[in-house]
Amino acid sequence: MPKNNNRQGRIDEEFRKELSQIISYELKEPSVTGMISVTRVKVTPDLKYAKVSVSILNSKNIKETLAGLKKSAGFLRSELAKRINLRNTPELVFELDESLEYGARIDSILNEIMKETKKEDKGE
Repeated sequence: MPKNNNRQGRIDEEFRKELSQIISYELKEPSVTGMISVTRVKVTPDLKYAKVSVSILNSKNIKETLAGLKKSAGFLRSELAKRINLRNTPELVFELDESLEYGARIDSILNEIMKETKKEDKGE
């Protein structure tokens, strides 16, 4: 059984790499703005659907960018079909991954705390 999990992981990773390439270099959708990184792809075992987690930074409008990605799903799927040789190419379901923003927020909070403890140490 572990052999199948291995294959599933390889498929997920291959989809993540190829989608990153296609979105970065070939997607010409005007509503997709900012830096988009594909953080995770989870393909269902029957290869019908792929849940694509994307992190969007420096975008004019995050909702609009996500909608643009959903609108481009057909193009992205056909490009994936050309690059990855599988019997069927899964339907792409995009979701926003906010873990990078969450991490950045935690970092800034920690930096604030560090600044305040340094001030207190100096006796201000």
